[in-house]
Amino acid sequence: MRGSTLNMAQALGLYLRESGLEKTVLETRVVELWPQVMGPTVARLTRKVEVDNGMLIVYITSAALKAQLFECRFELVSKINQAVGGEVINDCRILG
Repeated sequence: MRGSTLNMAQALGLYLRESGLEKTVLETRVVELWPQVMGPTVARLTRKVEVDNGMLIVYITSAALKAQLFECRFELVSKINQAVGGEVINDCRILG
């Protein structure tokens, strides 16, 4: 990298990768983006969202929504990863 010029975003990305913080930052983004990605109705029925070592864990207050999200969990993982711009989530658990 010596002698090349980086913009601020590139420099920050490089720092996060080299320091091992990139995964943590992306996992935090997953939690932050949940309401936007899933929409207001799902967000309102979501009690808690967390990420643990690539596992998205979502606590839902509605049994019907829990069943629906469980059925489309693979699409959900893909949608979340696309929103954060990386392969952060590899599976998800929908809990009541």
